[in-house]
Amino acid sequence: MKRIVEIVPARPGWYARWRLTPEATRCYPVTLWALVEEADGTAREVVGVDCVGQWPGADDNEAGGEFVRYLFQTPDSGTPEDADPPAAVELRSSGPRLQPQPAP
Repeated sequence: MKRIVEIVPARPGWYARWRLTPEATRCYPVTLWALVEEADGTAREVVGVDCVGQWPGADDNEAGGEFVRYLFQTPDSGTPEDADPPAAVELRSSGPRLQPQPAP
């Protein structure tokens, strides 16, 4: 099991791209970055949590979606073509369940 060591807000322009079907992808804005580590402290990684509460490796991501990559687009260049418009993004009732835990 992994634990969260630190959480920081994501700057505007970061997106998480998910593959919904072999031909279709969808981007959601990343709202925060979390530094997670293995319970024994051997490995650390940074994961981005998107505005619908998904992150790579989460057990309760939307069914059928597969994480592809993070991408950055400067806010003045617009949004990715496969981004959901902000009004169309619906927060899941459970939301992200990220709780920072102190490192040993």
